[in-house]
Amino acid sequence: MKLLTFIKDGKQTLGVKMENGIVDLKSALYERPNEHVRTNIMEVIAGGREAISAIANYINHLPTSIEASYIKHEEEIQWGPCVTQPNKIICVGLNYRKHADETNASYPEVPILFNKFNNTLTGHKCEIAVPQVTEKLDYEVELGVVIGKEAKNVSKEDALDHVFGYCTVNDLSARDLQLKTPQWLLGKTCDDFSPIGPYLVTADEVGDPNKLQLKTYVNGEVRQDSNTSDMIFYVDEIVSYISQHMTLSPGDVILTGTPEGVVLGYPLEKQVYLKPGDEVTVEIEKLGSLTNTFIEEKSL
Repeated sequence: MKLLTFIKDGKQTLGVKMENGIVDLKSALYERPNEHVRTNIMEVIAGGREAISAIANYINHLPTSIEASYIKHEEEIQWGPCVTQPNKIICVGLNYRKHADETNASYPEVPILFNKFNNTLTGHKCEIAVPQVTEKLDYEVELGVVIGKEAKNVSKEDALDHVFGYCTVNDLSARDLQLKTPQWLLGKTCDDFSPIGPYLVTADEVGDPNKLQLKTYVNGEVRQDSNTSDMIFYVDEIVSYISQHMTLSPGDVILTGTPEGVVLGYPLEKQVYLKPGDEVTVEIEKLGSLTNTFIEEKSL
C-alpha cells in the first residue's frame, strides 16, 4: 500500500495512492464512516498490520470511481512529508562502496551514525530555500526505512520484521558547513533538508530493500544511478546495529546512505553545487519520485 500525507484546510491528513488517484480518507469517512480507520500517518504506523488491514478492507469496499468526491488528483494536492513526526531521524554516512571511493574515504568498519531533526522534513513538490550560510548545497538520494514496531537488541535475522515501510528521501547536505568541524550535524540540519516521500510504501509491497534501483536528476540530468545492493551495511544490519544502542520506536526514520554521483565526489573543477532555480528529482524503484525546486532564501 502507498500512503501519503497532504495538506487540507491547513492541516495534515492521510491519503492512499490508487490507480485512478488519491483517496482522501477523511473525506471518504465523512460519507462512509468506519471507526476502525485512522487518518493520521503516525497512528497508522503505530497501529501496524491491524491499521493497514483496516484501511485495506475499507478501501476494498469503497467506490473509487473518478467522479467520487473523495478521489483527488495528484496535481491538485499540496504534499506533506510522508512521515510527519518521527521521534528520531537517524542517518548512516558513507554506506555505499562507490560513494566512499569517490570521496577517497575508507570503508567504515561499523555504521557511521548521525542525526537530523523534524525541522528538516518537507514534502514532494515543495520549494526549498537555499540557506544564505552555505555555498555548497549538495543532493543525496537515500532509501528511507520507517520503523513499525519497537526494536531493542533485535537480531539481523529479525530486523526487517520491525520495519513498517520504505520511502524516497533527499538527504540535502551543505558541504561547507558539514566539513567545517568533525561533527556533520550543522551541514545536515538546515530547514527543509530532508524532503521525504511522496509515498510511504508498506514493506510487503517492496520486498527486498537491498535490490532497489535509485537515481538523482538535476534539471533533468542524471547525476546518481545506482542500486541499494552497493550498500556496505544492508538494511537488516543497520536496524539491528542501531537497536543494540538505542530503542527504535514506531515512526522512527533511518536514512541509509547515498550512492556515488554527489557533487562532492566530482573533481574540483567540475563541482557545481545547487542554486536557486534548480530542480532536483530523487527516485527509488517501487517507491516513487520526489521532486523539489530550490529558491533564494529571503532575509527577515
